[in-house]
Amino acid sequence: MPGLKKIILTVLALTIVTGTLLAASYIFTGKHLSKKLTATFPAVREGDIIFQVSQSDLSTAIQQATHSKYSHCGIIFKRDDQWFVYEALQPVRYTPLMQWINRGKGRHFVIKRLKDAGTVLTPEVVAKMKVAGEQYNGKDYDFYFGWSDERIYCSELVWKIYKEGTGLEVGKLQQLKDFDLGSAAVKQQMKEIYGNNIPLSEKIISPVSMFESPLLVTVAE
Repeated sequence: MPGLKKIILTVLALTIVTGTLLAASYIFTGKHLSKKLTATFPAVREGDIIFQVSQSDLSTAIQQATHSKYSHCGIIFKRDDQWFVYEALQPVRYTPLMQWINRGKGRHFVIKRLKDAGTVLTPEVVAKMKVAGEQYNGKDYDFYFGWSDERIYCSELVWKIYKEGTGLEVGKLQQLKDFDLGSAAVKQQMKEIYGNNIPLSEKIISPVSMFESPLLVTVAE
């Protein structure tokens, strides 16, 4: 019995140590994220553009085709005193900011803002942007990456809201053929989406084109 008692005490000790380490890890991660968000959210403004890496097969293809780390973006607005990301997912919708961040790979995000936001994004202009965005609310995500307003994808939503609300073009429009379409992941997605009729001349705005726009500055990452 002494041997059994020793084994039980050893297991209990290991359990306590493991639990303590896991708790410490959780607390550290939580504090780290909380500190980052506490420092970030007071500085968030309506009209800010937020970027992340989404966790999907399509995300991988977008990253490889555009040579960009970031594959998804949305625009930050306030509703009922709460921060939301207006995004084209499935369908286009408002997602609570914390929920949006938690959904991304590693909870990593980057927030960018117009260099002249203080003068350009007046309350009247922000209201105009929200009105411009409402026409897309509830619409299906555009897996075909077309330029019509029937369906819409993430960077297209943000680009069109800025264009209609401020007159600014955040990011350079390109054609599908301008991207790197050679990787296996990209070819597979292209085959699934277009079959054998790939619209190489389709107008497209990519997340990376907006991310690298000289009109924006980074305010949080």
